[in-house]
Amino acid sequence: MGVELREATPDDLEECSQVIFAAFTQLDEQHGFPRDFASVVEAVELTRPLLHHPLIAGVLAEKDGRVVGCNFLDERDAIRGVGPTAVDPRVQGRGIGRLLSEAVLGRCGRVRGVRLTQDAYNVRSLALYASLGFDVKEALVFVEGRPASGPVAGVEVRPAEVADLDACASLCHELLGEHRRGELADAVAARTALVATRAGRVVSYTSGFNLFGHAVARGEADMRALVLGVYDAVSDPIGLLVPTRRADTLRWCLGQRLRLLKPMTLMARGFYRRPAGSWFPSVMY
Repeated sequence: MGVELREATPDDLEECSQVIFAAFTQLDEQHGFPRDFASVVEAVELTRPLLHHPLIAGVLAEKDGRVVGCNFLDERDAIRGVGPTAVDPRVQGRGIGRLLSEAVLGRCGRVRGVRLTQDAYNVRSLALYASLGFDVKEALVFVEGRPASGPVAGVEVRPAEVADLDACASLCHELLGEHRRGELADAVAARTALVATRAGRVVSYTSGFNLFGHAVARGEADMRALVLGVYDAVSDPIGLLVPTRRADTLRWCLGQRLRLLKPMTLMARGFYRRPAGSWFPSVMY
């Protein structure tokens, strides 16, 4: 194919963002779903932190000196997260996505587990990841909007602080079997993380109510209180990846006037424990 792989650097921001924008826009439009990116600017905003973070590895595919594909591996915690994977639409179907995926998986060694999410309507990527040893674990749907109800009495929702990291990591490990502390620490620094407390005790948290944020709660009531607390904590619409098997949660989201945007699939290779309590994954896992 005349394709060469190399490590991504911050200098690749423009070309890498263009590939991500083109690949996801074509996929969305082909299947009639809302576009992930309204413009290349939004793709740049997504890509910049991936290229600059010391614990997120990027691999690029080049053909004739031009970037035609990219993939990333989140190495902040024991469970690795793959993606986003993107290939220039002009050269899709030639095995470049497989080369990129094999490259990032080659970095994983004997890690506990590797996970990703993919758009459920993208059967090509589903087949690729299944062939690479990933198993489907959860059917998801991405919902977005502003909840119709206000905050819950007796629950304080506030920005997470460094002092909350131990409690959040402990809650995550108890319910999911892993702690995700590295990811959460970045979210605290970026001021996207929120915690919900009852009588001063952390009962739920999120690293961010968007595609790249996950959320964990001891029970459904604590998760709903966290979601409804956004009225006082954030001003923008929120996004949640809801496991569709949690039918009551999905119906509650619909009752809160959140819009269903697209179906997705959570896949895992290696360790996976079905979460206890209430949980929303991120686009990584």
